[in-house]
Amino acid sequence: MAYYRRWLEGALSRATSRGKVRLLLGARQTGKSSLLRALLPKDTLHIDLQDPRTRVRYERSSGVLVDELDVRKEKRLVVCIDEIQKVPALLDDVQLLHDRAPKRWQFFLTGSSARRLRLGAANLLPGRVHLYPLSPIIEAERAGFAHSEVTPRLAPSAPPRFPPQPLDERLVWGSLPGIQLEPLGRRSATLSAYSELYLEEEIRREAVVRDVGAFSRFLTLAALESGQTMNLTGLSQESGVPVATVRTFYQVLVDTFVGYWVPHYGRAGRKQILSTPRFVFFDPGVRNAAAELPLGRSLLKTQAGPLFEQWMLAELIHRASYLGRGHRVSFYRARSGAEVDAIFESPREDIPIEAKWTENPRAADARHLELFLNAYPKRARRALLVCRAGSARRLTDRVTAVPWNAL
Repeated sequence: MAYYRRWLEGALSRATSRGKVRLLLGARQTGKSSLLRALLPKDTLHIDLQDPRTRVRYERSSGVLVDELDVRKEKRLVVCIDEIQKVPALLDDVQLLHDRAPKRWQFFLTGSSARRLRLGAANLLPGRVHLYPLSPIIEAERAGFAHSEVTPRLAPSAPPRFPPQPLDERLVWGSLPGIQLEPLGRRSATLSAYSELYLEEEIRREAVVRDVGAFSRFLTLAALESGQTMNLTGLSQESGVPVATVRTFYQVLVDTFVGYWVPHYGRAGRKQILSTPRFVFFDPGVRNAAAELPLGRSLLKTQAGPLFEQWMLAELIHRASYLGRGHRVSFYRARSGAEVDAIFESPREDIPIEAKWTENPRAADARHLELFLNAYPKRARRALLVCRAGSARRLTDRVTAVPWNAL
């Protein structure tokens, strides 16, 4: 399979991470292994814990990795361990080797479950590890990391870049690298298999779920409600799952990077806002498959607006995670009814952003954005309305409508 440039290439190679264990975290099929195989030297030692035989070898007794590496003759060696959460005890071996000879061993780890790492091992390499998130394809990776309103200016990436993808395809089939590179006719079957085999089997094991039917009902309903304000009681009643269990199931989705909490805007006073968070799936295609919706363009006839908003939220969340400390995405809803889909928070400013499924935005569409700007003038000085217009246009003195692919 062809390899396309990813945002994290520079960060993973940065000098500030030399001498540290690098842990790449993200949902399955986001391209963690492909990224590292493209970046790391050809003589890298790759250990794939997805392989049952490899996994069993390291599970049977402690210290196997130490024994295997101690006898090697290389003065320096890069070691890549895929899906480290499957044998979390290996973190003890990694720490021992790293502390003994930090210049000899360079470790790169991948994982798709923060939960299993926390529950399976007390040793999370404190002070020795740098964490990196990997998401589905973001717009900057298609544009060559060009400047946009919520992306810093970076040097353009050399080809190859991910090929262009029409908006309707993103909203229906999502932006997982492997899915996008498949023929259109096979994407639906692959996403359905992802939902059934990964979400229902792998994640169900994470939660130690005894009632398979209950988790399946929860997953379908959670996907259908993706992007909406949380309603634990309603979902509990509809799925037949206790509220406490529903809360646990949601946290499992977050810990396996399948979804994100979208908190309320933190700078607003408690009396002015409703504090219940939202939950959004990490990829529209996975959400649609989990919700058991028909995976075709006909889906846009009824769900275009909500899917467009969810795509924008996930896109912004992924960018914020790449940009690091001080960046996050929240939403705003006042008791008066004013609502803003997303607030892109950064150390310098907070940018309110609305998604509107329209080709002809009007000044009236900026009403809630203007209300937010008036409420928080010290932090918010401009706003964006993301839409399907062919080019950017000014709606008011402070609000600009931008095309979805220029966000």
